[in-house]
Amino acid sequence: MPVSVVSAVSADSADRAGSADRSGCAPLPVLGRDVRVPLVTGGEADYAALDYAASAPALQRVWDDVAAYAPYYGSVHRGAGYLSQLSTDLFENSRRTIADFLGCRPDGDAGDQVVFTRSTTDSLNLLAAALPQDTQVFVFETEHHASLLPWERRADTVVTYLDAPRTPRQAVDILAAALAGREPSAGPALVCVTGASNVTGELWPVRELAAVAHAHGARIVLDAAQLAPHHPIDIGALDVDWVAFSGHKLYAPFGAGVLAGRADWLQGAEPYLAGGGASRTVARRTDGGVDVDWHTTAARHEAGSPNVIGAYSIAAACQALTEAGFDELVAREQRLIARVREGLATVPEVRVLSLFGDDAPRVGVLSFVVEGWNSSHFAAALSAEYGIGVRDGLFCAHPLVRTLLGSESDEPGECGAPEAAPGEKSLNAIRVSFGAGTPDEHIERFVRAVRELVADGARWNYRTEGGRCVPDPAA
Repeated sequence: MPVSVVSAVSADSADRAGSADRSGCAPLPVLGRDVRVPLVTGGEADYAALDYAASAPALQRVWDDVAAYAPYYGSVHRGAGYLSQLSTDLFENSRRTIADFLGCRPDGDAGDQVVFTRSTTDSLNLLAAALPQDTQVFVFETEHHASLLPWERRADTVVTYLDAPRTPRQAVDILAAALAGREPSAGPALVCVTGASNVTGELWPVRELAAVAHAHGARIVLDAAQLAPHHPIDIGALDVDWVAFSGHKLYAPFGAGVLAGRADWLQGAEPYLAGGGASRTVARRTDGGVDVDWHTTAARHEAGSPNVIGAYSIAAACQALTEAGFDELVAREQRLIARVREGLATVPEVRVLSLFGDDAPRVGVLSFVVEGWNSSHFAAALSAEYGIGVRDGLFCAHPLVRTLLGSESDEPGECGAPEAAPGEKSLNAIRVSFGAGTPDEHIERFVRAVRELVADGARWNYRTEGGRCVPDPAA
């Protein structure tokens, strides 16, 4: 693509980011930072987006880079025209940028591939479809559903669900015991583990779990959906076999994700989707059928016209985070985490959810419950009365949240429902999450709002509508 166009826009974005940091705002400006929202009590407020764990707002720089490319958009891998060639180069350069961001191992028999997908969920479903026959999968019950659910869809895959650990050391011991109990002649094995919990934000001992997996002949895939936006990832240093993450949590829009890692299982599997781009040649047979020679590169699992803008937006976000410096970003985020934890600790009615304890290292994701409040009611009041957007529910990690809330594992519950079903206690929590685009003021407003709501109650009446808790317009 024309270097002058992208370089100029990227430089301008970087200048704005630097200016924002010097003025005391978030180090990486995001879209929506100036959006005003109405309050039910009257007036407006700057919207405080504190639901980064669901979808982080797009970086302004990513948006600017994509806008600079948009006039040059063309078909990828399919056209001889100038714009098609530019788009193809951009797409493949994005793949290389992401490989560098992840510390992918060099090409070759032991090298890594970067496959573009739609999301973390799509990436892990792709890997599940590529498992060799009779693979045994080990997964902790604490995983997000994207990591928990894909593996049982094949009849020849055996899934072992591991109990929730209460310390990082216990997680390693539980996995070691499970792997040691396998039959010596058993087939391939895969361990799936998160890097950072989408419920508690706690960091998992990925390197130690990888060492245990490999010591027992198993492979390991890292769900980095919540880790990648907050911490640098090095596949080689962590010694994991695959990494999966989503662009929409990494400050990049447009519905794209990544599965990066060892090529052999991916090359040996049937293409995830059958179609153009995945095949090198297709020829009719004399019996009326067709013979297909599939690609062995990442293209094998990228059938159809690729999401070039999605891929480029992820690469642009990776570049922006790298240039901003993870050391500085992590240090600032830890300060914000400390401020939230200190503020919540002053409210006795608030209980922060944790597997590993208060001192466990974590990213900017915290979940909590408030005594005397339904979590959906509390979240609705934060939004309607303070302009603060958080998440409430079970966060697509139902077994984990139920464990943390002390409910039985088979107790039913509806994600996000403000009221429980008849005969069932309410099962939901509140999650606040933030990152490189979060201004200090949003954190301070959140802490102040929690204190005021607990001390004084909501200033408005709320009702259930469409399964959600919403302000009552008749109030």
